[in-house]
Amino acid sequence: MFLRFKKLDLPTADSALPGRDAEIQVASTHTVLGTPMKGPWPAGYETAVFGMGCFWGVERIFWQLPGVHSTSAGYAGGFTTNPTYEETCSGTTGHTEAVQVVYDPSKISYEDLLKAFWENHDPTQGMRQGNDRGTQYRSAIYTTTEAQASVAQSSREAFQPVVTAAGHGAITTEIKPLTKYYYAEDYHQQYLSSDKNPNGYCNHGPNGMTCPIGVARTN
Repeated sequence: MFLRFKKLDLPTADSALPGRDAEIQVASTHTVLGTPMKGPWPAGYETAVFGMGCFWGVERIFWQLPGVHSTSAGYAGGFTTNPTYEETCSGTTGHTEAVQVVYDPSKISYEDLLKAFWENHDPTQGMRQGNDRGTQYRSAIYTTTEAQASVAQSSREAFQPVVTAAGHGAITTEIKPLTKYYYAEDYHQQYLSSDKNPNGYCNHGPNGMTCPIGVARTN
């Protein structure tokens, strides 16, 4: 992941790779949570999709939150159907590395997830995250409901003054409705779990800024 791909311009729908019909296969069970990796999900549960740079560390952030039912690493925001990791890293799919979060809204709110999102990466860096450069590392929120879209936009507006006061520039996070989420290869799933790569590469963690939305619930 480190200092690898440098393409910083997104392709158009016409120039992006076409992809393939076959879906990438992943394990049926989440290594850490012991829950299914794919739906159908329990009644009333919701999904959220976030891009914060390298998806290894991002997935770990969310699977640790109370109320999260399942997580996975994948690709979203682009054009290529069922992209591979290599294709996504080439910058020719339009996708960013993303994490799907399935959660119980009676235990954790979408605002709580957004708080974790904003506070654990730098959302002002455009087509990069730290030393990782490329379109696949851009900050993104892909909403699955109109309510999510409204809350996501409001959270960005609330967080920008905090970011500015901390000496950073404008938030570059892409916020748009999710069109399609594609699962990444199985070796990316729960990559930083204790039985895989607990000391693997991760450049995520608290950024020192507090987003003024959401209060995590544990009951």
